[in-house]
Amino acid sequence: MRYETMHSLSEEDFKRSTGVKRSTFDTMRQIVEQELGNFGRPPKLSRADQLLLTLMYWREYRTEFHIGLAYGISESTVCRTIKKIENTLIKSERFHLPNKKALQSNSMALEIILIDATEQPVERPKKTAASVQRQKEVSYPESADDCGHEDGENSFRRLLRRQET
Repeated sequence: MRYETMHSLSEEDFKRSTGVKRSTFDTMRQIVEQELGNFGRPPKLSRADQLLLTLMYWREYRTEFHIGLAYGISESTVCRTIKKIENTLIKSERFHLPNKKALQSNSMALEIILIDATEQPVERPKKTAASVQRQKEVSYPESADDCGHEDGENSFRRLLRRQET
């Protein structure tokens, strides 16, 4: 999505799509335009589009290949653009994260929660003689001869015996 399209969105929709407020985006854009001068061959994307591309990468975790397809540029150009915009914003110190020492100051109280996620034995029913015996009764025959079907002669003899009695 290009900046021309994004520019017409409401404040709420702009923040939903980019992850930053419009005023923050404008500040970022001004820093990028000041730090990255116009030299050499003109880029295919404007500075605002380059910033949107970087925000899209940060916000949506899209691959550089898919971002390149959306903007009509190569994957390597997307990678270079993201690195260039990131480095420019970091150098400005307005969008710079504090260093380790600032994060590890004594004024910050840390709360640590440990969770014991070791394996625990699971109670399962024991195999008893009755359950094993029941399985043998229910088991199915292995061949057609053991199916319990009597052949024609034996059933005929049994029928004759019934009639005689």
